[in-house]
Order: sequence, then C-alpha cells, then structure tokens
Amino acid sequence: MRIRIVDAFTDRPFAGNPAGVLLLDTDTFPEDRWLQQLAAEVGLPETAFAHRLAEHPDADWALRWFTPTTEVNMCGHATLATAHVLHSTGAAAGTIRFTTRSGTLRAVGADDGTITLDFPTAPLRAITPPAEISAAIGADVLSVHETGPDAGEPLVEVADEQTVRRLAPDLASVAALPWRGGLIVTARAENPAAEYDFVSRCFFPGIGIDEDPVTGGAHTALAPFWSARLGTTTLTGLQASARSGLVRTELRGERTLLRGSAVTVIDGELLTTP
Repeated sequence: MRIRIVDAFTDRPFAGNPAGVLLLDTDTFPEDRWLQQLAAEVGLPETAFAHRLAEHPDADWALRWFTPTTEVNMCGHATLATAHVLHSTGAAAGTIRFTTRSGTLRAVGADDGTITLDFPTAPLRAITPPAEISAAIGADVLSVHETGPDAGEPLVEVADEQTVRRLAPDLASVAALPWRGGLIVTARAENPAAEYDFVSRCFFPGIGIDEDPVTGGAHTALAPFWSARLGTTTLTGLQASARSGLVRTELRGERTLLRGSAVTVIDGELLTTP
C-alpha cells in the first residue's frame, strides 16, 4: 500500500498542516491497535485511513482519523489531504462522500485544484471565562464559547492579533482544562486590508498535539463566531502557527464550507501490513 504525507490548507510544501494518508486496499478497517500504532509511527498531527465502500447509499469512502495518541471525531485538514490524494491519483473525481464519526462529509474538487469540504457547523454556547484559561494561555480573555453538543474545546477570544501571535501557553495547564485537553484562541485581523479576516491558533496537548498548525475543524466554530461579529457569511481565517495556513469559510446555517489547497510532499510504500 502507498502511504503519503500531504500538506493541507496550503499551496506550497512545508507549510499548512501535514497529514498522513493511507488508502487501504481492503473493504474494512484493520484493528484499531494497528491504526493507532501506525499513526504514532507517522507522528504527524493526524493520519487518515480510508477504504472504498462497495455499496453504501450515502458515501463512497469510509474515513477515520488518528492523532499519535488517540482517534478523533473530526479532522478537517486530514479530510482535505485525503480528498487531494483521491483526486490527484485518479481514485475519485468530482464530489467525494465520506462516512465518518461526524456523519457524512463531502469534499468537492475545483478545476484550480482547491477542495471544498462540507462540514457540520459547530454550535456555540457562551460561558463565563474561567480564570484557569487566562492563566493557561498567559493572556487576558474577552469571551469564551464552548463548541459542539458535548462541550467541545472552548473558543477563546483575546484582545488582538498580536496577542494571538505571541501566545506561549503553559501546555500542561491547557491539557488539564476540562475540555478534552485543548482550546482555540482567536482575534480579529488587525489590518482591514489583509487577505484574512481573523486569526487563530489551536493547542490540543491532551490528544497529543501541542499546537496544531492549521485546524480545519476549528473553523466550523470560528466561522459562525466571526460571521456574527463581522456581518458576513464568507470569511478567510489565518491560523498563525509557525507553518501557517489559510482556511476560506462560508457559513450556510447548519453546515460550514471550508476551502483550501493541498500538496503531496512524500509518496512512499508501506512495508508493514495489518
């Protein structure tokens, strides 16, 4: 089997967020232990595993995502990376439907090589900012919203873009927060003429990712948050990590579209099998 490393939400190598992608030549997933071991061996923020579905009314491929330490319910950049591999190798064309832990997700390829993901919009619930969040990130907090139906990682608003860029959080304290060991920090772009409308950074040490370079799934919460404040449903987010990447978002009620590019940087042979 071929295993690939793809940089997602970027149009150049060594930027965006890297993901491992393994297209399985079976019609079922191997044992979870093997999937987790391989994801740990790859050592990237996420490794995606997909297999073709012969007969399924709503999907063409089954898709799962693993960090180096655990399986996750949703991953935007590894979904983008998987769709890129399917399109670039000719294994699929046009719209690809994935069955996942988060329901059916769609990826639509465009002639310019960009891919649009159709994901569920994260519901937001404002809460009183807990003092431990400010202490963990080392910055004052303007607002905090829980995301998802199961109190997912909080969306934390801070004063300005430079605060986001300068963050040096206490990762042990972040991992100890009562929200699955991570958080999203955001602020409005400081330059109205910039190519992006808001900035963010994502820290998930509780699931083995100290800082995620570009987090597609986080933008299903960032899109409704900033759309409400900026008065538009179409926005661009810059994730201001060291690798950096742009996520173009379009809010459509209960669904959020995430658009970006991807680049394959490594294409190799997997020498071990399940």
